[in-house]
Amino acid sequence: MIIYTVKNGDTFYSIARKFGVTVAELERFNGLPNPEQLVVGQDVLIPTDGKIHTVERGESLYSIALSEGITLSALINANPDLQPPYVIYPGQIINLPQTANKRTIVVNGYAYPNINRETLSKTLPFLTYLAIFSHRVNSDGTLGEVDDGDLIRIAKNGNVAPIMVVTNTESGGGFSSETAESILNNQNVRQTLITNIVNTALRKGYLGVDVDFEYIYPQDRQNYNTFLSALKTQLDRNGLRLSTAIAPKISATQQGTLYEAHDYAFHGEVADKVIIMTYEWGYLYGPPMAVSPYPEVKKVLSYAVTEIPSEKILMGSPNYGYDWTLPYVSGRPARILSINRALSLAYEVGAEIQFSERSKAPFYEYSQNGVDHIVWFENPRSIAARLSLVDDFALGGVSFWTINQLYLQGLRVVDDMFDIEKVI
Repeated sequence: MIIYTVKNGDTFYSIARKFGVTVAELERFNGLPNPEQLVVGQDVLIPTDGKIHTVERGESLYSIALSEGITLSALINANPDLQPPYVIYPGQIINLPQTANKRTIVVNGYAYPNINRETLSKTLPFLTYLAIFSHRVNSDGTLGEVDDGDLIRIAKNGNVAPIMVVTNTESGGGFSSETAESILNNQNVRQTLITNIVNTALRKGYLGVDVDFEYIYPQDRQNYNTFLSALKTQLDRNGLRLSTAIAPKISATQQGTLYEAHDYAFHGEVADKVIIMTYEWGYLYGPPMAVSPYPEVKKVLSYAVTEIPSEKILMGSPNYGYDWTLPYVSGRPARILSINRALSLAYEVGAEIQFSERSKAPFYEYSQNGVDHIVWFENPRSIAARLSLVDDFALGGVSFWTINQLYLQGLRVVDDMFDIEKVI
């Protein structure tokens, strides 16, 4: 597969001719809702034999060709965007003309029960696990109900393992520190919740449980560890897996309610997989920036692998972007966009997509009705850059939040760079 960046005057027809593929192949492979509405700076995936490579410091085209066992001319031909004198820079994504052996990784996708079934069916071939969000816990240890039977059945039919997600969220959607406190500080309630989780998972046919407790009070850290340990014991007895979702920390002493109760070393010991939520640097009420900037993700992973076995770690990856109004005003929310909507909006407003080499993420600016905006989102190059960290740190895989909006290009990049493990 080759990543091609759209230039002025490009169409799907001209791109298809350039690479010797049909327009139909190009449209099917990319899965864009409006393939005729290309935007300068947009990425198009070319379905050819090959893979992608993130340039490291000190590398040249010659050294890359030598290490991959290919000719320099073949490497140049696979990268039509490159022009003499063929200077490349660290972090740049280039195309390799042949596919080498690929490592096998786990791919998890979070989904809400209302996910469009066509979207789900198109996504399942790229997943190991489908994590269905979510069973809310109550302060007495009972669980809220989820209409998940259809998703469990569809996942299993698609050879994807369904995972039961348990959260301390409230009916309005936010995470409740108080609910977690009520449960974690009462041994009887903790045991009631564990029993309810295990019984529900077995009754519904889940293959594992993902615990996503967030904004736990720092003083409840040890009780949370105790709860996870007891839950793990019961899950093991019933042949079920345990994963946990944790905040993106860069040190053991990082301050804040989001971080302090998440004990990286303990999660690495007790859980089968640990999902690190490496996104939301750019967030709904925050200032404009990439949602998952490469340097910040790398900092988190650099710390994480010192506490958690790397093969247990799944790197979180966002499947969305934000549209901020400028100038930024603290407390004024951005507008959340699917990646495909970010692309169609760029076309509607006549924007050109740019790519931040520092954040390794796409963005564009536009004005509408006298108001300035900036959009940060994801594209194949940003996803490929972060996926290179999965290799660099020998991680177990990646986890998408969420798969409710289909973004086929992102899934294709994962599939091109890795083999995807199937456990059922």
